Amino acid sequence: MNTFFKALNDPTRREILEILNKGDLTAGEIADQFNMTKPSISHHLDLLKQAGLVVCVREGQFQKYSINTTVFDELVKWMMQFK
Repeated sequence: MNTFFKALNDPTRREILEILNKGDLTAGEIADQFNMTKPSISHHLDLLKQAGLVVCVREGQFQKYSINTTVFDELVKWMMQFK
């Protein structure tokens, strides 16, 4: 849970999630939407992957990223216990 909240603490990572909410993209397609280096975007994607917020599938020479909705479902379930 701590890794989840740490990943969401960064505005760039939140924006990446908003972009991926519209559809799956490659790392390059994600990076093209930011004014930062591709290695920086890769770092953000790696942290999102470590937190389980995104999943990555290799398609040929590209890696396609998508949101892992299972983690969000678990978070909502956890939060509902405090209702």
